[in-house]
Amino acid sequence: MEKCRIAFIVMSMLIVSVCPAESRGDDLGRVNKLISSFEDILIDSQDLAFFLVTHGYHAVPKSGYVEIRLGNSIYRLVPNGNKPGLCDIM
Repeated sequence: MEKCRIAFIVMSMLIVSVCPAESRGDDLGRVNKLISSFEDILIDSQDLAFFLVTHGYHAVPKSGYVEIRLGNSIYRLVPNGNKPGLCDIM
């Protein structure tokens, strides 16, 4: 029984390592669709980073913006207040 458990853990780790965030859509178009689907005029960089992380993206809050890593690129997302969507992509 213990060997099955260890085998299951090893297989799970291999699957996760083979399918990183790409399965979440490391694609700027998908991020744009996600942030355009919601509006929150009070969202700040901390909240925006949390929102993106909960959707499987590598996002880090900075002073007034969020850095998001998509593949080999890093983008800056700035909360946009009253404008449509959650933020602007720089």
